[in-house]
Amino acid sequence: MSRRIANITLDNIDDIPLPCRRCVFWELDPVARSRAEEAGATDIEKEAWVSAALLEWGSCGKIAYVDDVPAGFVMFAPPAHVPRSVAFPTSPVSPDAVLLMTSQIVEEFTGQGLGRVLVQAVAKEITRRGYRAIEAFGDLKGSDTRCVVPADYLLAVGFKTVRPHHRWPRLRLEVKNAVSWREDVEVALERLLGSMSPEGVLRGQVNPVPGAI
Repeated sequence: MSRRIANITLDNIDDIPLPCRRCVFWELDPVARSRAEEAGATDIEKEAWVSAALLEWGSCGKIAYVDDVPAGFVMFAPPAHVPRSVAFPTSPVSPDAVLLMTSQIVEEFTGQGLGRVLVQAVAKEITRRGYRAIEAFGDLKGSDTRCVVPADYLLAVGFKTVRPHHRWPRLRLEVKNAVSWREDVEVALERLLGSMSPEGVLRGQVNPVPGAI
């Protein structure tokens, strides 16, 4: 089983699973979103937002593939590019952070550590751009939309609450912690493999590390 992470572009945007492919909850303000839904043009608006983000800022999402099958995705951007972000009672996002808008793992691939892998990929990406953290609005009570990431999910992949709220807390992940966690795992795995005989490796005596690529 092979894994790879790719940037979301106009070439692979259709690999985002439905209904997320057509959802513009984050990308448009509520009025513009309602108009797009009435016109049946949300897929076009999604493409337009991704295109503008790529031109003005750069990569705004990651897709995880397992054996070349789309298995999950994450989208992120500075809050200035995300109109919906100002609507939350725990806004604004910190100026040194990028907003994790939404993330989803396809059901058949859950439990394989892909959520953490995607968050680590985002952390590595924004570190190169000079940001210090990823922030996200979490959903504590469950919602009729899957656009807002459950707070429990964010806590499970390393986020910490920085602005409590009974429904929409704001959480934060320092990118140096996320990146160093992955690097530590990769180093440990290399050392483990290096300490084993080739026969032992071939027999599958090494237990895979969850979330490691």
